[in-house]
Amino acid sequence: MAKNDVKVLGAWPSPFVMRPRIALNIKSVNYEFLEETFGSKSELLLQSNPVHKKIPVLIHGDKPICESMIIVEYIDKVWTSGPSILPSDPYDRAIQRFWAAYVDEKWFAAMRGLRIAQGEERRGEEGFSGSSY
Repeated sequence: MAKNDVKVLGAWPSPFVMRPRIALNIKSVNYEFLEETFGSKSELLLQSNPVHKKIPVLIHGDKPICESMIIVEYIDKVWTSGPSILPSDPYDRAIQRFWAAYVDEKWFAAMRGLRIAQGEERRGEEGFSGSSY
């Protein structure tokens, strides 16, 4: 498949974007990475994900697929070359989906909260750096 038939819209530091990129690399699929700028959304992103308007988005041909784990499942089904990414056993796949959802909802949210708190702490320290008591 030609490189421009598969595109990933995303931002490099996003763990949600890394999932589909890793899956594509495992399957040896050539793709074009279209980096989105934080704070602004491209017209292609808004057209490709009109509901949530967020990354990642996989565009295969002219068909957009949204949401990180849904994209990984799609990649695993469409490109059968290379190792399987997700378990084939229904129970094992359910467990995998549970832990992926847990990481998305709990762990990433906790890490985001820590990052915000650290930023607020730094701003507070900067405000007192020139003060004398």
